[in-house]
Amino acid sequence: MKFLIITHVKHKLNGEAISAYAPYVREMNIWFKYVDEVSIVAPITSENKSAIDLDYKHKNIQFSKIPSIEFTNLKKAILSIIKTPLILITIFNACKKADHIHLRCPGNIGLLGCLVQICFPKKLKTAKYAGNWDPDAKQPRSYKFQKWLLSNCFLTKNISVLVYGNWKGQTNNIKPFFTVTYSDKEKEEPKTRNYNSHLKFVFIGSLVRGKRPLLAIKVIEALYKKGKEVQLDIYGEGGLKDELKHYVKENHLNKIIKFQGNKEKEVIKEVLKEVHFLILPSKSEGWPKVVAEAMFFGAIPISTSISCVPFMLDYGKRGILIEPKLKDATNKILKHLSEEDVLKRMSKLALNWSQKYTTNTFEIEISKLLKHK
Repeated sequence: MKFLIITHVKHKLNGEAISAYAPYVREMNIWFKYVDEVSIVAPITSENKSAIDLDYKHKNIQFSKIPSIEFTNLKKAILSIIKTPLILITIFNACKKADHIHLRCPGNIGLLGCLVQICFPKKLKTAKYAGNWDPDAKQPRSYKFQKWLLSNCFLTKNISVLVYGNWKGQTNNIKPFFTVTYSDKEKEEPKTRNYNSHLKFVFIGSLVRGKRPLLAIKVIEALYKKGKEVQLDIYGEGGLKDELKHYVKENHLNKIIKFQGNKEKEVIKEVLKEVHFLILPSKSEGWPKVVAEAMFFGAIPISTSISCVPFMLDYGKRGILIEPKLKDATNKILKHLSEEDVLKRMSKLALNWSQKYTTNTFEIEISKLLKHK
């Protein structure tokens, strides 16, 4: 089988090795176990490989480089429009040669792939929609258009669209799905946690406004001022790092809040075994993998009620759902901290649920999709 990926993810070329964002590549390497040839249409970057990048694993990979496109300002929009015909031609030529077309959405390149795939109604296709599929969510028009096009069974044929969450009123080609990090072999009994003393919190993610890292910091600050013995370790990089470090310094929080940068999977794994809580007050998510990863080892997630997160947390039984308001969020966490038995039960329920979703389960479901005729 000739398997084609169309994605906006920026790739790094180093000799024969091709690398990209590790969670995405780790997932694609599972798909690759069931295909003979791989073709990738994606942008590249000249940046060096980092701790959060991973190499593809397949003996037969062909890479078609395309420029990245953005519409964040007038100049970039004009340049992107000029680049679009070349990208469309590259995608079309790759689709002609492929047996299976795999779209990564949402994103500008995924959108162009959604348009081109209309020309190939008989070819088997999958689309991984890694964003928020909630029909009522406020999203950019380009995202809504991609969702509409992928759901349109007249224009988009012979496709399984993998989405996070089980939403009412969907067409037959929309398939509730999940994503994973750990295998069956990595399951283990959680560490016994004491919720009455030193409480370890962790934030894992990009330091950008959409993830609301400043709100996470302010929540920990508020808990500390309420007399709670807390600490927060922040894992990730991003444009807000200097601003966040300045806030921590100015408010004398250096003793309880530490910036750890990007770390490899194994480091994060050991961190999650030790911490009491993961805090992720994002504005938007698809299936926040870090939430499932924390639950896998019994760390309790604290998250805003977005996308399929309420389902993941069983509407508050497997984690703490908060509003993105400092006072409300702090009070809700404080209420739970006074209920140690509830927290212990919550941790166990989180672990039991998350450990159902392993790479072994994921691989079985992927093999079914690729064998579908």
